[in-house]
Amino acid sequence: MNVPITSIFRVAPAALATAVLASIPSRADDPRATTPPGAVQWRAEAPRDEIRPEFFSEPDGGPGNAPRLIIAADDRDGLDGAWIATFPVEGGKTYRFRAFRRTSGVALPRISALAMIRWQDDDGRKVPNDRGLVPGFLRHWKDAPAEAEHPSDGPTDPEGWTEVSGTYLAPGKATRAVVELRLRWPSPGGRVEWGAVSFEPAEPLPSRTVRLATVHHRPVDGSTPEAKREQFAPLIAEAARQGADLVVLPETLTYFGSGKSFAEVAEPVPGPSTEYFGRLAKEHDLYVVAGLVERDGHLIYNVAALLGPDGSLVGKYRKVTLPTSESDAGIMPGSDYPVFDTRFGKLGLMICYDGFFPEVARQLTINGAEVIAWPVWGCNPHLAEARAAENHVFVVSSTYEDVSSNWMISAVYDRSGAVLSQATEWGTVAVAEVDLNDPTEWPSLGDFRSKIARHRPATDSEREAGSAP
Repeated sequence: MNVPITSIFRVAPAALATAVLASIPSRADDPRATTPPGAVQWRAEAPRDEIRPEFFSEPDGGPGNAPRLIIAADDRDGLDGAWIATFPVEGGKTYRFRAFRRTSGVALPRISALAMIRWQDDDGRKVPNDRGLVPGFLRHWKDAPAEAEHPSDGPTDPEGWTEVSGTYLAPGKATRAVVELRLRWPSPGGRVEWGAVSFEPAEPLPSRTVRLATVHHRPVDGSTPEAKREQFAPLIAEAARQGADLVVLPETLTYFGSGKSFAEVAEPVPGPSTEYFGRLAKEHDLYVVAGLVERDGHLIYNVAALLGPDGSLVGKYRKVTLPTSESDAGIMPGSDYPVFDTRFGKLGLMICYDGFFPEVARQLTINGAEVIAWPVWGCNPHLAEARAAENHVFVVSSTYEDVSSNWMISAVYDRSGAVLSQATEWGTVAVAEVDLNDPTEWPSLGDFRSKIARHRPATDSEREAGSAP
């Protein structure tokens, strides 16, 4: 039965236009609808009555034949509305949200069809964000409020249902969570269906700690690739002694100070240098990122190679942005932004000049990178801070610059762009331990990483394709 929600009332001139409540019962026979059986009260709201889409409910047809909440746009642009329900919570406890979404005629689901969670007290007011904010910013702001959570998109099943989910720690003073299932700014005629919605207590996320290491070394001795790479063996061993899970080495390390051309030191990948570093990675049970020069037929590339703890070549990244000196030397740019699954999380790679351009780190982030390893001859260190902060990723840089140059440093950066650990003396390593499951919360922003997919502008390719990545 298709039941339109048509009765609307106003509570104040500046308040939301609100539709009547709809009771959508959970279905106990659907494993994806885990909220205990019983009526969940959903109401339909829009920021302004004149941009209100249509709201419908269906008792079945959702994932596992669960009930559906439907929002549909007519032939106008810019409509915006949400199904909203309130769930009781206990401050300091962990909760998991999960829903399934299916769209039709929506050009950018990642922007237009999203879920949000707002923490409130019994009076419907925002509550302070007491979950540990990035220090040193907005110092005048006392008791910064907890900002809306933005659950992430997951896999899509063959019937077109996309999982949208997240696990959250409720702020200490929160007594309720307001869940919004939203359709905003869809294409005319666009439609979203929501089903199998649950919000319930959960176990806290386990820590996902990783020890990230950078090497600060200039391989000045020798002139062969063998002589250059062997200088890093004791430094990798030292990083392993300090418990490192990932060690990042500098850029084009077999070329540095060799007196040879890029072409003369270029080698296949996989090849002798990746085999050498693979043996060290296996010996020390860690990941190694090494900057090399790759030969592939008549082409050469500036590459970062990732070696895994089993000694294998996990993958490589070919530097996309080339300075004039490298293009003049006949180096070919890469075109892909691979992100690699490791035993600690998702790792992206970039190289030197890439740091001057926000697109590289952003595309790696879009592709899922949680940590970016960055072999870098030299760069503006403020851009390292920016790449980390604007993407909320950890960045590990390894450079040839001396600290006296006031240029790039060998360091581990946190998601706010702050330096966690830095190697300042030649022939040393720096290690920092981070927890990839611990969100970074900002005053005024909350967990910014969760907002990137929902708020970043649509790309030209997205507009052309008519769908989100």
